Amino acid sequence: MNPEVTAFFDEATNTISYVVRDPNGSSCAIIDSVLDFDYSSGRTDTKSADEIIAFVKDKGYSVEWLLESHVHADHLSAAPYLQQHLGGKIGIGDRIKIVQDTFGKVFNEGTEFQRDGSQFDKLFQEGDSFHIGQLRGDVLHTPGHTPACLTYVIGDAAFVGDTLFMPDFGTARCDFPGGSSETLYESVQKILTLPDETRIFVGHDYKAPGRDVYAWETTVGEQKAKNVHVGAGKSKDEFVKMRDTRDATLAMPKLIIPSLQVNMRAGQMPPADEKGDVFLKVPVNKL
Repeated sequence: MNPEVTAFFDEATNTISYVVRDPNGSSCAIIDSVLDFDYSSGRTDTKSADEIIAFVKDKGYSVEWLLESHVHADHLSAAPYLQQHLGGKIGIGDRIKIVQDTFGKVFNEGTEFQRDGSQFDKLFQEGDSFHIGQLRGDVLHTPGHTPACLTYVIGDAAFVGDTLFMPDFGTARCDFPGGSSETLYESVQKILTLPDETRIFVGHDYKAPGRDVYAWETTVGEQKAKNVHVGAGKSKDEFVKMRDTRDATLAMPKLIIPSLQVNMRAGQMPPADEKGDVFLKVPVNKL
């Protein structure tokens, strides 16, 4: 059984969220949702999430899973808001514990911040499976961009998060704490062992030079043949040299500071103070 996939593109963060439905029923999962955030004012908005909520309710779908491919550094997750309105269990890779430990220190979170992944409903490991109605999903651990990155293989579709982009744009950066270009190359090879006809749905698109429209669906076969970073048999050494050189020129994502603090908490804001006010920290010279 192959899922019905509906994409929702958030142009502010170039993120694609997905509603993935069992074709023989009403069960669905939502992958990599977005909570809108204006950094200059510190204000959140639920426009992107509300669009998904309206779609799911209009179709009469039942949400079973709210899946995160990793702890995103470029947008805030709307998983708790979606869970409040639609239900479903929030899942992420079990290596979230490494990410929580790393960034718990960066943001000086103290002992009250739990670093055991308990903020999430389900921690997935390599080889785990889950169901969306009668539709089976399988979990691949695909680190490199972050230590906790997962690829969700659901029927004939693979949701790769930030590990791969469209073939004309390449692959994810590897210079965040815990990232590794060597590890990313191995993770990509794991994805490319899937059947050539497997549909690949990417987590972001930035319109590669010469392309006028956003895109987010490709195939394993296209990636193997045409990916500008790893396709056409490029070696690990070639990739690592290219990736490390390129990463050294990249600025930090605009929303990395709020995103990490929120997403390592499964989309929840840090605890409010005694007045009920919520604050995010800005670590100086730490990233």
